[in-house]
Amino acid sequence: MAQQANHALPSGHRLEEYTIDRQLSLGGFSIVYLANDPAGTLVAIKEYLPNSLALRGEGEIKPVITAEHLAAFRYGMKCFFEEGRSLARMSHPNVIRVLNFFRANDTVYMVMEYERGRTLQEFIQKHQGEVSERFIRSVFTRLLNGLREVHTNKLLHLDLKPSNIYLRSNNIPVLIDFGAARQTLASDQPMLKPMYTPGFASPEHYGVRENLGPWSDIYSVGASMYACLSGSAPQPADERMKKDTLMPAMLRWDGQYSDRLLEIIDWCLNLNHLYRPQSVFTLQKALVETMHLPPHTATKKHPPNLWGRIVKKLTEPL
Repeated sequence: MAQQANHALPSGHRLEEYTIDRQLSLGGFSIVYLANDPAGTLVAIKEYLPNSLALRGEGEIKPVITAEHLAAFRYGMKCFFEEGRSLARMSHPNVIRVLNFFRANDTVYMVMEYERGRTLQEFIQKHQGEVSERFIRSVFTRLLNGLREVHTNKLLHLDLKPSNIYLRSNNIPVLIDFGAARQTLASDQPMLKPMYTPGFASPEHYGVRENLGPWSDIYSVGASMYACLSGSAPQPADERMKKDTLMPAMLRWDGQYSDRLLEIIDWCLNLNHLYRPQSVFTLQKALVETMHLPPHTATKKHPPNLWGRIVKKLTEPL
């Protein structure tokens, strides 16, 4: 089936006890709505609707799935349902809270708390070139608390990026959109293509699924921190594997941020997953270390042995 954009359910439509207010976002795998529960509380509802497998036209309620794609659609729906079940068991301030999940209209819906704020991507675009080290350390240290909870529950996020990191009004981060996580369950379903975002996806996303692990999410964390500094995504990992032109953070921002933070970013972005932090705890421990940034470093020139330091740091675990 050719890729197409599916039509959202209309405003005022009833889903179980919820009433849709409007569409919040539309992706290749799902549609997210703002809705009201019976008490009038705002919630976000995510609808499983992969546009490579199902088509819903304007004014329609149920999607049309051809016989050719029915098995893949149902398998993905089962995984989506299991994802909702797993997330509903979690109660962590840095992970989106799933309140309910149910079947309707020949598909599945996940009801989540509606968070007010903005994404990290929106924050980066607004503050390009002016994202402080204190902000980066504060946001990602808290974010890693949530990611540790996810990994503890035997899940991987696999689509971690600034647009999937939500900042509450007090800048407390929340992990959202676990849409790619279910793909780890689909190794026997070649019709379900891996989901990833170029620039933030690890090299393992492009290879065999058996190599995916916590270190894959950690690569995405490093890419997200890199984006905080650069204002854009780093070079995609598949391109880096062919010809790596990504300037290491230690070189690009030398003197502007502490050496330790830049080392950590480059550590996470190592193309060899064995040389990255192997657990969120290891990365978090490094990130919360006391920052030492001498006043004169704002004008520090690149030292002659900088490349030697970079090579050493990128080929040895911290």
